[in-house]
Amino acid sequence: MTASSPPVGPPVDATPAREPEPVTLAGRFGTVTRLNAARHGADLWQALRGHDDVWAYLPVGPFAEQGAFDTWLAASDRNTRPYYFYSILDTNGRAIGLASLMEIRPAQRVIEVGHITYSPALQRTPLGSEAQYLLMRYAFETLGYRRYEWKCNALNEPSRRAALRYGFKHEGEFRQHMIVKGRNRDTSWYSILDSEWPARKAAFERWLAPENIGPDGRQKSGLAALNGAAV
Repeated sequence: MTASSPPVGPPVDATPAREPEPVTLAGRFGTVTRLNAARHGADLWQALRGHDDVWAYLPVGPFAEQGAFDTWLAASDRNTRPYYFYSILDTNGRAIGLASLMEIRPAQRVIEVGHITYSPALQRTPLGSEAQYLLMRYAFETLGYRRYEWKCNALNEPSRRAALRYGFKHEGEFRQHMIVKGRNRDTSWYSILDSEWPARKAAFERWLAPENIGPDGRQKSGLAALNGAAV
């Protein structure tokens, strides 16, 4: 590069990342596995029915009756774009939540975790956080992505806090980014880079370790503190 040449970014490995696959990711508190509407649908309906607040910031729902929910879930099972859905199962094999890998751009090695649908049985539990760790580890270490995104409605304070707790960095707000259910949505953007993943992985694994579980069954050290996040 000559003295008059414009600055450019450093060279990177441009090998495309892999597409998400129908894997099962096992953890200490449960399992993340490819959504199977026929197998998981009844459990998910029982876990989510009547909890309309779960759907407040999502592009679908709430569902007043099981038939409509089953139709949406079956469509989500068939499609691989834009969402690749995974069910989150407890230690009894019961599906109690969903998450998806989405905005999948293998050539750019960018992927997003989204459409996070946690029933009350999954909210604020070790499994809820472990599921995020399992998907993150899969995206970075198995599929080869270099940027892992989290986006949410700017009014969704629980999601914003969760992103920071999990170690994502806030990148800013996209104003009037979307219209969802006839309402304006400003979107908050967060990310973790592959260079940041080793530190985030270490924090998750310290938080999940048996020695971090106190006599009351709660973690002694919080994940936000381990990630150095103020939430």
